[in-house]
Amino acid sequence: MKRSDGLLTLGATLAFGLFSLTFGGPRGQFWDRMTATGLTLGSLALTTQPRLRKTRLGLKDVLLGISYAGLLYGIFHLGDRISRLILPFAGRQIESIYALKRIRPKGELIARLGLIIGPAEEFFWRGFLQQGLMERFGRVWGTILGVLAYGGAHIVSGNFTLVGAATVAGAFWGGLYGLGAPLGALIVSHVLWDNIIFLIAPTTRLQEEQ
Repeated sequence: MKRSDGLLTLGATLAFGLFSLTFGGPRGQFWDRMTATGLTLGSLALTTQPRLRKTRLGLKDVLLGISYAGLLYGIFHLGDRISRLILPFAGRQIESIYALKRIRPKGELIARLGLIIGPAEEFFWRGFLQQGLMERFGRVWGTILGVLAYGGAHIVSGNFTLVGAATVAGAFWGGLYGLGAPLGALIVSHVLWDNIIFLIAPTTRLQEEQ
């Protein structure tokens, strides 16, 4: 089922509005708002696009997802080092992002990221929005617009480093999706990467230990 222009506009508007509420509310309830945003956007994607409900995670998807997550982790490890060298405010902004993990217990965040937030973001941003944009504008421009939308939705955070990180991650997953990577593999990648870089082995910890 193809997305109409009206449905794409509705989805993008809803996403930007929800991200604004997510990053603009009280910090202590950030994860509740982020989870609600994931549930809303993921439900929109799955409700309007029956094809997405047929997504399966086979062994190939898992192996591809692991390799994608490892590659993206390496990119961010390098990017962390470079950004701290050339941008004097980057270190402070990176620390403010990692501080969010102290709001809720680690096990709870692993569950939220793995069961709701990570999968929902792939269903919506790649399976719904980018796919619709590719159908409307072609594979190349649809991918570019999808990446810009994903990065742009994070501008409301007021954190330049987070916007840059989201754009890089969006370009990575969006580029793979545009090249034909299965959505299941991207879901695995997104979930693993979220948990590894944010909770298990953040680049900040690695840099401090070296």
